[in-house]
Parts: sequence; C-alpha cells; structure tokens
Amino acid sequence: MTNATSAIITGAASGIGAAVAMKLARPGACLTLHTRQSAARLEDVARQARARGAEVEVVLGDLSEIGTGKEVVDVHQARFGMLDALIANAGFPLFKSLEDMQPEEVEYAFRGNSQSLFELAQTGLPLLRKSQHARIVAVSSFTAHVFRTDMPQFPASAASKGAVEVAARSLALALAKDGVTVNCVVPGYIRKDSETSAGLGQDALREIETRIPLGRLGTPDDVAACICFLTGQGAAYVTGQVFHVNGGLI
Repeated sequence: MTNATSAIITGAASGIGAAVAMKLARPGACLTLHTRQSAARLEDVARQARARGAEVEVVLGDLSEIGTGKEVVDVHQARFGMLDALIANAGFPLFKSLEDMQPEEVEYAFRGNSQSLFELAQTGLPLLRKSQHARIVAVSSFTAHVFRTDMPQFPASAASKGAVEVAARSLALALAKDGVTVNCVVPGYIRKDSETSAGLGQDALREIETRIPLGRLGTPDDVAACICFLTGQGAAYVTGQVFHVNGGLI
C-alpha cells in the first residue's frame, strides 16, 4: 500500500485539496471531501474521484465554527468506519495589513487554521488509532516564513499559519505513542484553478515569480505530491517535520 485508503481531506473543492483527492482516488479508496461553501465545485471533484473508482462522501461546513470538525469526522465514520489519513488543508487566509485587519478577522483566522486542526485531530484520533498506518498532514503557508521588504506581508495569516506548524509538531509528539505520524506541508506561491493563493493581481505575481529561484509559481499538484508522500508507507518513520514546497523561496 502506497497511500491511505481511507482519508478525510478538508478544503477539497479546488486547488491543493482537489489535487490531493485526485491523487488518492482509486478503486478501494474511501474519501470524505470537505469545503466551506463551494458545493458545486466539491461535487465536481467528488464526481471525478468516483470515476477513478473511489467511494466518496462530501461535507459542507465552516471549520472556524466549533463542532464542524467533529461533524466532518462523524460523517466519515458513519460512511466508512475507518480512517488512515486526516489531511487538514482548508485555509483561512487574511491578506490584510496590520492597519486594515479587524479583531474579529484575526480571531477567525486562528479559529479556522489552528483550532480546527485540534478539533479534527481530537475527534479523528479514535479512528486513527485503529489504522496500521495513521497519518495527519496539516497545511501551513509561506506567509509564516517569508519576511522580506520586497514582498507582501500578511501578519495575521503568518501568525495563524505559524500556529498550525507548532500544533502539528506538538501533536506529532503527543500521538507518537499511538503510531500516528503528524507532519506539516508549507506551500509557497501556488497557482490555483482560477486565482492564486495570495489574492494578488497578475502584475504583482509576475514580479514575485522573478524572486522565486525556480522562476515560476507552484501548482496544486506540486504540493499534493508531497502531501501524498506523507500519507504513504515511505513516510512511516517521518513525523514532526515541516516540508516546504515553494520553489526555493526564502
């Protein structure tokens, strides 16, 4: 077995989450795909995954609201009864300057990014403990690492995504006794289906590309490949690590 057969993927309606779903979808795979509100997009991803032979359940809900993470796990358990991989990909970016962001927006970013990871992990743990190759993969952001005067800065996103990385490393230690590995993947500037992850205009992105050593924006597949590696047997001895998929951006 190279990858999880039973997985939850949050933020799966587009971009990285959808790419992960496509890579994991195959005969015998059991996938629960989540999105906050993009129902039509999620159904399209689910249709494509089913066409590849996977059994698929879909869930809508705002992970910043307490109880939504539990609902996602409950739906998965009711349908499939087992869980090999929990992929916490849903993101709550706040692309605003310190002067522009509001307190409730900052709180929302932290609830969606870090609080939801704890809720998903806590409610999913009984299922993960039953798996022979249990994995949790959290998705952070380059905003928690790239601090340069010649690139946009988003303090709330940086802080809330940095919290995800600390949470993942803490969970790796706490869950090692249960045989659950926990790692974090940090995408750089990633080109999405119809827009980019940074919410920036095309001119700004072209300028940013010149500062990326590999000379291009990343793709969802670039990041999905790393996430799927971490769900496989080849990563059985990898835990508490942070993997950057950013084209060399520093």
